[in-house]
Amino acid sequence: MSATRVTRTYLAVPAHRARMVQNAAASAADAVFLDLEDAVPPEEKATALGDAAAALAALDWGRKTVAVRLNAVDSATIGAEIGRLGGNARLDAFILPKAEVPEDVARVRRWIADAAGTRRPPAAIELLIETARGLMNVDALAAEPAVAALHLGVGDLAASLGARSSEIGQSPSGYRHVGSVADGYPETPLDLFAYPMMRLLVAARAFGLRAIDGPCGAFRDPTLTRSSAVKAAAMGFDGKQVIHPSQIEPTRDAFVPSDAEVAYARRVAAALEAARREGKGAVTVDGRMIDAANARMIRRILEMAAGAEDVGRTP
Repeated sequence: MSATRVTRTYLAVPAHRARMVQNAAASAADAVFLDLEDAVPPEEKATALGDAAAALAALDWGRKTVAVRLNAVDSATIGAEIGRLGGNARLDAFILPKAEVPEDVARVRRWIADAAGTRRPPAAIELLIETARGLMNVDALAAEPAVAALHLGVGDLAASLGARSSEIGQSPSGYRHVGSVADGYPETPLDLFAYPMMRLLVAARAFGLRAIDGPCGAFRDPTLTRSSAVKAAAMGFDGKQVIHPSQIEPTRDAFVPSDAEVAYARRVAAALEAARREGKGAVTVDGRMIDAANARMIRRILEMAAGAEDVGRTP
């Protein structure tokens, strides 16, 4: 993976809510994005932009990745947003919502480069894939230069697909498989987001990008918050958006390998290194045959563990 940022927890906060922004800067989140889009009413857009600029300049963000979610590429405000913030030294990335076609990403990339000028490297671009068209074009979008991450926009994607669901990040209650009469009509709940998540993850990995899952809207439900994060982490995502500080800890913990996982990975790595020195291609660890494919699999566990240790260090 070319991107090395640790963004297990990506806290969303409305840019015009000063106290929330201050709390976000002081939080344990790995990353924060100041929202200029959906969380800001139209009459507050100009205020939110000024507040975002002030917060980037005045607050101590520590080691966090700091991003700003822009308004849509065809909005009346995106030009002013990039022009005002593009030269800010503390801004790491712009998040482009409803990304659908590479031409729009290329246009935004040029605007960001113009705003940065020669003062600093241009901010990275992170794309929100949250429409059917965006998901269909995700490979081409991921291939665009300057793109560093793909985020799954679970709420808008469900709306774009016409899903009959009112809970952000949760499958519709009626989306289930019903078995045959001979078996008593057993029901199996299905996951609306299984395909979009895997589709986005494959594109991210193919182009060396980070993959960020969308939020669990039920932020007061610790069970749903945790299970949603565990699923994303198990699939291989790098992190997950959170919409409330209470979601930070359980979400982060889902992306940190357990002590047992790390210990096993280190045993495998040591055994494979010993086998390599003896001219062997495979070895047995804990009764299992281990070869080079396992080495590539455990590398991910060790990278995530090392990332967790690095984030925990003081600057």
